[in-house]
Amino acid sequence: MAVRRYLIADEFGVHVGKYSERLRVTRMKTGEKLGDYPLLHLEAVLIMSNGISISSDAVRACAERGIPIFFLSGSGRAYAMLYTAQLTGTVATRRAQLAAYDSPKGLHVARTFALGKVQNQINLLRYFTKNYREKEPELFARVQEHVASIRDIQAEIENLDTDTLTLDEARGPLLGLEGRAAHHYWAGVGLVLRQDLDWPGRRTRGASDAFNQALNYGYGVLYGWVERALLLAGLDPYGGFLHADRPGKPSLVLDLIEEFRQHVVDRPLIAMVNRGTSLTREEGRLDRATRRRIADHVLGRLEAPVPYEGKRLQLKSVLQSQARHLATYLRGDRETYTPFVGSW
Repeated sequence: MAVRRYLIADEFGVHVGKYSERLRVTRMKTGEKLGDYPLLHLEAVLIMSNGISISSDAVRACAERGIPIFFLSGSGRAYAMLYTAQLTGTVATRRAQLAAYDSPKGLHVARTFALGKVQNQINLLRYFTKNYREKEPELFARVQEHVASIRDIQAEIENLDTDTLTLDEARGPLLGLEGRAAHHYWAGVGLVLRQDLDWPGRRTRGASDAFNQALNYGYGVLYGWVERALLLAGLDPYGGFLHADRPGKPSLVLDLIEEFRQHVVDRPLIAMVNRGTSLTREEGRLDRATRRRIADHVLGRLEAPVPYEGKRLQLKSVLQSQARHLATYLRGDRETYTPFVGSW
């Protein structure tokens, strides 16, 4: 029997409760058992629909074992997360994080996040076109034009004058360069996507097409894991560097997620639709089966081993390691912070 690492509750009217050393999902109206999930192997609980209940015993069992509970809306927005109240991070880490905002460290981190993102965009476009040079040379050349443009923008980010600018002064130029790189990246993605998808280009909030909705939903799944990694590293998810602070905006989550979007979400979802998997919808939004399929692909990708610091680690372990590296850099226990860049 396969080990069940993730409990996904996505059906209206179900209940998640604790029975002995497992969580059980039942249909409340009939009492029908839908599945048992041993706590020994469980790594996360995802509540992905309205009308789902979870018992206090189940919440406590997860908290005591460090199992996060994520709540996602139908569009993939992570609107709540539950963790243990006994986090291991130190106050010293958060004090260093806040102090770094007005020091060269803050600007270094912001620029590093931007550089990591654009390099991962380059690598993913190269990954999807690695066999195109001979098979589809014209398409290969068009994608490479976008890759070259992103490389030029990457050089601009690297050459940004950080000696005289504060973080607040540099943020606008950094985000402007990042936005230009994103334009070329998504144009390249449009070329490698299945053409009958008739993709309109990248849309975020209010997306009305299935593939953009799938991306947004996948990012919502990843979002919870990023926030969890930051909290376990002792960092404040709301104290970011590249993204500006706003009430209710977890800017550091939005910073760190930039290193992982391409390899955790974009890569498996592009591959999924290019293999012919349909993204079915009901009343203008992804249906339940499609949302579950997306979550399965993103969670499966987080389990995938990748080269990292001379070893092969699962992507979710890399994510946690990057959060800890960020914390140690901000505290002064590490000389620099280096972004995660996935291979192609």
